[in-house]
Amino acid sequence: MDELYIKKVLNGDIDAFKYFVRQYKDMAFTVAVAVLKNEFDAKDVVQEAFLMAFKRLKSFKRKSKFSTWFYRIVINESFKQVKKREQEHYEIQNIPSESIKDIPQTIVSLKEEEQKYYIDLALKRIPSKEGLALILFYLEEYSVAEISDITGWSASNIKVILFRARKNIYRELWQLLKSEIQSLY
Repeated sequence: MDELYIKKVLNGDIDAFKYFVRQYKDMAFTVAVAVLKNEFDAKDVVQEAFLMAFKRLKSFKRKSKFSTWFYRIVINESFKQVKKREQEHYEIQNIPSESIKDIPQTIVSLKEEEQKYYIDLALKRIPSKEGLALILFYLEEYSVAEISDITGWSASNIKVILFRARKNIYRELWQLLKSEIQSLY
């Protein structure tokens, strides 16, 4: 379906680009928020990414899916915004191993809306690359190869980022859910 609309846009039907906006706006916003940790900035980045995609559609070589190409634009623009803000970095801290095993049980015991709240909060507290990797791998269920296509990161780099991300998300969840974990004892 993407190919049909690409042809329409390239043949001068500007309104046909609305298809791409409807089709990819939600995931683009999710990706931008994962990187930027800020919905306001994410909206600006997504808007800019759609403008760039529209302007550069002629240069799209069709070696990958349109979505892969477009999400890469979103990611690149998001990281440009992060550099502008010079976002602080977080260090990996040691988490007591007995607490790590309790985190999944604690998450399961929460209501779905509470789970989403705590996970979203924890994602905002970890580095942008890590949050993005977690969202693409676990929530969107992209493979490492697909994430590599979208982000431009090597497969081994993605695996390292995912390792660190899991460790950091556990740390953040542990800090957020200390009282919940303690109530289990």
